[in-house]
Amino acid sequence: MNLDALHRSLGIPAEYARTRRLRPQLEADENDLIVIATTEPGKKIQLIASAASAWHRMRAIAEKDGVVLVPISGFRSIARQTEIIRAKLAAGAPIEAILGTIAAPGFSEHHTGRAIDVSTPGEPALEESFARTLAFAWLDRRAREFGFYLSYGRNNPHGIGFEPWHWCWRP
Repeated sequence: MNLDALHRSLGIPAEYARTRRLRPQLEADENDLIVIATTEPGKKIQLIASAASAWHRMRAIAEKDGVVLVPISGFRSIARQTEIIRAKLAAGAPIEAILGTIAAPGFSEHHTGRAIDVSTPGEPALEESFARTLAFAWLDRRAREFGFYLSYGRNNPHGIGFEPWHWCWRP
């Protein structure tokens, strides 16, 4: 199924990419992914090799500075993105609300294997409260040194809510 047909099946407006100022994101080849962590049984967090290397360097320097960075999520396929949206639709969420919290399939930086969601011990994952942690303050100051950038800051032009946990490696 092509992206246009997939988006129609999910109720995503045809003008989504234009109005959200989002570019399509190519899905990483699974052979190019490196496991950077394993969480619950069977769940691997993966990034492409160059992003994984940058992540390991950044995490080590943060640790030397007394900051613990915990990876929560990395690579996510277009198929998995679609599953997540279908589950939210099945639970009764309207597509516009869903698209305020997650990019449409084909437009998520997670597809590239360069995006990582980060937390720190004692902090609930994927919560805006992460912005009040020492880990976020450290990332905000230092992540660019390692090629990582906050993708969805406050009032971003993409219509996605503030995600202080979502960082993307941009070579």
